[in-house]
Amino acid sequence: MMALVADHLWQSTLFAALAGLLTLALRKNRPQVRYAVWLAASLKFLVPVAALAAVGARFGSRSPAMIAGPPLTFVVDSWDALSQPFSRPGAAVTQGTISTIIAAGLPILLLAVWFCGCAAILATWAVRWRRIAATVRTAPSIAQGREVDTLRRLERIAGVARPIRLVTSDTSFEPGAFGIWNPVLLWPRYIAEHLDNRQVEAILAHEVTHVMRRDNLAAALHMIVQALFWFHPLVWWIGARLVDERERACDAEVVRLGSDPRVYAESILKTCEFYVESPLVCVSGVTGSDLKKRIEQIMKNDPGATLNGWRKILLATAGIAVIVVPIAAGVLSAPRLRAQSSSPTDVTLGPPFASVSIKASAPDDAKSYPWATGPNGRFAVKNVRLRNVILYAYQVNIGHLWGGSEASSWISDKFDIEAQADGNPSGEQMRAMVRRLLADRFNLIVHAETRELPIYALVLARSDGTLGPQLRLSECTGKATVMPSGPFDPKNPPPVSCGTMQTRPGSLTARWMMMGDVADFLAIMGRPVRDRTGLTGHYDLHAEWTADSRPPGPQAFGVGPATFTALEEQLGLRLVSDTGPVEGLVIDRAEKPAQN
Repeated sequence: MMALVADHLWQSTLFAALAGLLTLALRKNRPQVRYAVWLAASLKFLVPVAALAAVGARFGSRSPAMIAGPPLTFVVDSWDALSQPFSRPGAAVTQGTISTIIAAGLPILLLAVWFCGCAAILATWAVRWRRIAATVRTAPSIAQGREVDTLRRLERIAGVARPIRLVTSDTSFEPGAFGIWNPVLLWPRYIAEHLDNRQVEAILAHEVTHVMRRDNLAAALHMIVQALFWFHPLVWWIGARLVDERERACDAEVVRLGSDPRVYAESILKTCEFYVESPLVCVSGVTGSDLKKRIEQIMKNDPGATLNGWRKILLATAGIAVIVVPIAAGVLSAPRLRAQSSSPTDVTLGPPFASVSIKASAPDDAKSYPWATGPNGRFAVKNVRLRNVILYAYQVNIGHLWGGSEASSWISDKFDIEAQADGNPSGEQMRAMVRRLLADRFNLIVHAETRELPIYALVLARSDGTLGPQLRLSECTGKATVMPSGPFDPKNPPPVSCGTMQTRPGSLTARWMMMGDVADFLAIMGRPVRDRTGLTGHYDLHAEWTADSRPPGPQAFGVGPATFTALEEQLGLRLVSDTGPVEGLVIDRAEKPAQN
């Protein structure tokens, strides 16, 4: 979750920086254009790129696919354990070093700090809003007089469809439009004593322009951004730019409607002399922004150049790219689960076996038998769950296969499968033929899917980056070409070959393994694991712990709370809880086969 927030923050920051460069290119153009660019930069904080990419992903392909998996050889006591979930008990969280506890509590602490800051800002604004709302609610309306007549005339000129209600008040607030959908113009009671008719008209024209532009709505949206991202200095800087360009845009429009620049500038200065600025930016007044620069711009009577052709193309291209690029990326990345193949012509399903025999395993058979996938085209498994055959066929990482409602009740049933292929198929060709077997005999239908699920992040446990005593660079020069054969005897396991892992209840040994491969294997802990150690190269490792003695399940590997401690103390690695996208297969349909 923290990673997603960090991604959104740097993406929004980059977008705001690009918006700043764009406003520099448009500095001689009308302020309305720059205001729109800054408003887009503000709203980007409310729209994560990931959300747009998710929209695009919904239009991507969902055809059945095979998932790329690491070319590993696992030597394990029981393949059945691969299909079982495992969750680290809450008590295990308290084990380990003080740094582990700090790492686990840091997200909660940051969330609490963020919540307090957000709540404080919202509470402050709510108090100010209620204060102004109470003033407007009790203020009498002005039904006639020069202010009303002038206001109605300006509304007709500006094209405002709904008349703006004018109320008078004894407060020291400047004239301002209050309200989001139906603004009310708050008019100081004694302002007429300080302004002549032309100056009153200029001030009213300014407020009518705010209403016509829906500036209060835009300001309220940015206030939401400021409340949510109060810790980011850039959102406050964007807010200042919005007010600055908003007031300049209104100034240019007032002069365009016929007000004399000198008279208009004098009316602003007199208003500032007797009244204070509104305490909320979503109550559009007349005295905001840098007054010196505003007066200078008004007296120059330079509204800015209109957009020429290439600047229009620049803005249109930038706007389209912001929306289209993330959606297109989502469409292209939708079929994320790819076949592990070097040839684009490979199909998901291979040719059928020449002969196939499928039988239900004996219910009282508790033995584990080796898999036979020999170079002679023979595929044979005995007393193996159907789920594990699917794991092999689709090269799905442990925990990435999700059973459909109809199939989930029996896909853990055990079968004896004997199949013979013609010729000498490769390992990938054999898996493709097994996928054909599953489709033909079990009516298996699957589709690729990505879900946001709990995961573990594999990180270095020590702040200085040192490794544990049982983790070192590998002495192997490559993966062994000859693997141990024959039945697996847990009491007398064969030597661990280069490029393989061996696990027994309470131990894990690996040789010539990259950290990504180790992370994939550690999914036996019950969640997908992402390698974030930053380690490159191949390593040898050996870890031992007190095997978990609870009923069979994932504990067939002996994994439990002690495993986390062993990883940290012996290997210098730590598994940290996180969430992230998990790619896997969903079983849409699977039927029990006719046995032979």
